[in-house]
Amino acid sequence: MSRPTPSLTLALMQARESAMDFFRPHLNRHNITEQQWRVIRILWQSEDQTLESHRLAKLACILPPSLTGVLVRLEQNGLVERWKPETDQRRLCVTLTDEGNALFGKMQEEMVSQYKKIQQALGPEKYQTLMSLLEELQQLNPDDLPSVSDA
Repeated sequence: MSRPTPSLTLALMQARESAMDFFRPHLNRHNITEQQWRVIRILWQSEDQTLESHRLAKLACILPPSLTGVLVRLEQNGLVERWKPETDQRRLCVTLTDEGNALFGKMQEEMVSQYKKIQQALGPEKYQTLMSLLEELQQLNPDDLPSVSDA
């Protein structure tokens, strides 16, 4: 019996955990969870710092039911505001507050410093290659690819 090929998904999850080791201490120091930081960062990066909740969930890789709890805690801490547009009460929009912006600003320098450590360890060329490959992988759609037989 042949050995199975290495698991891409497991390797990605293990690499994520290794990468997060650079950031977790900083998140903990500010009493922010990984999910909360992803939401804050994505809102900060969005054009007007407002996103519809379903889009935010997709970008943050958080299931919509789980995002609800994350947003409740962020709102209780004054970091985001949730609201429904008057034109469509079915939609839920999320906006980064001034406090959320201030927290991002306070944390941004230390987070950038951690990215620089990773870049330095890998080297700029490998880091850029890694980011390019990850972006390419994100763009793949299994429905658009031909079937591969077990020849």
